Amino acid sequence: MYLYRMGFGMWLMYLILGAPALRAYVQYRTDCGVFCFVLMIIGFSASMVYDYFHHREAFEQKKKWLFISYLVLAGILYFLEFEGKLSFPDFKWMLRFP
Repeated sequence: MYLYRMGFGMWLMYLILGAPALRAYVQYRTDCGVFCFVLMIIGFSASMVYDYFHHREAFEQKKKWLFISYLVLAGILYFLEFEGKLSFPDFKWMLRFP
């Protein structure tokens, strides 16, 4: 519950940092947006654990949304980390035998 509230607070900070009066702090806007998303996903995961043990029907209904939210989070983090870089993992070390 508190993770949702913290995530909502970070979302509000994301909106506020877009205001022209706070142009000096605009570099933190993306961080607030990503942190908001992460906190809400963690809060959703914690509520899913609770539902698994106490409300089995609600868990089964929300299970697909948890998977979708993890995929979206992974995609966002991937594009933030590798934006504009065409780098692929180097597997040449696997081809060398002792």
